[in-house]
Amino acid sequence: MTDTPNRNTATTARRPDCVTEVRRGNTVLVVSGYFKQGTTATAADKMLKVLEAESAAGQQSPHMA
Repeated sequence: MTDTPNRNTATTARRPDCVTEVRRGNTVLVVSGYFKQGTTATAADKMLKVLEAESAAGQQSPHMA
């Protein structure tokens, strides 16, 4: 296993804004999320932007994978 690099205490002193835990068999994945401090946009605002961008992209031309 590799060593985790040392992190700045400014980033570790703050508690995560959200934590998601996913279980797959004997493995547990824990993801911690941090939101930008001092922002005025809500999660709903950000999702609306994503949906608007996807809608606009869908109207221009179909995405070929």
